[in-house]
Amino acid sequence: MAQEGAAGIATAVAESVQYQGRKASRQGSEQRRQEILDAAMRIVVRDGVRAVRHRAIAAEAGVPLSATTYYFKDIDDLLTDTFAQYVERSAAYMARLWANNEGLLRELVISGDGSPQSRSQLADDIARLMADYVQRQLINRREHLMAEQAFRQEALLNPRLALLVRSHQQILLQGTCQLFQVLGSREPQQDAKVLTAIVGRMEYQGLLNDAEPQAEQEMLGILTRYMHLVLASV
Repeated sequence: MAQEGAAGIATAVAESVQYQGRKASRQGSEQRRQEILDAAMRIVVRDGVRAVRHRAIAAEAGVPLSATTYYFKDIDDLLTDTFAQYVERSAAYMARLWANNEGLLRELVISGDGSPQSRSQLADDIARLMADYVQRQLINRREHLMAEQAFRQEALLNPRLALLVRSHQQILLQGTCQLFQVLGSREPQQDAKVLTAIVGRMEYQGLLNDAEPQAEQEMLGILTRYMHLVLASV
């Protein structure tokens, strides 16, 4: 999959998302369906998955109760489509992110001369880019991360959500795998799995601790150490 390019993989994930609820037949009805899903997501972020009920969503979206039951026969369909929309939007976002940063990454690699000093500087630069990515996620996409954590927990009990969670994980994993391929890693898949696990833990801790300023240096230190270990073995 990584050979297709990280941006291409994310785009493919976005296009592969399947919705369970009733399809909208007109533009106006599609807008209402979107409003219902957006309202459900706000409730998930604010009150948790268990708070998602037809009446609560209708009130949050400002639509009649009959509208939510028209598009979604039960809460399971509604939750599945809410996270499906999240995955679709997240995949589109990551496709743009990888497309915008792939050139920068290749420039950083090409600019080095292969010396130990150059590899050390590259490790520092990549670690700083990753730390900046996590910080931007915690600041600009905090609600998205909150929703992701909620749906990951619910996916342990819901097979349909589990499928979506695995698709969502592939976006970051395959993009990170491409990063390590560009860096010349002998085991890009393994290195990507470790780095995405580190980033996932950092995002969770950032949400838990409300992105404490003193955690930024610790985050950068961990990422720097990991990138030095990887590039030292290349």
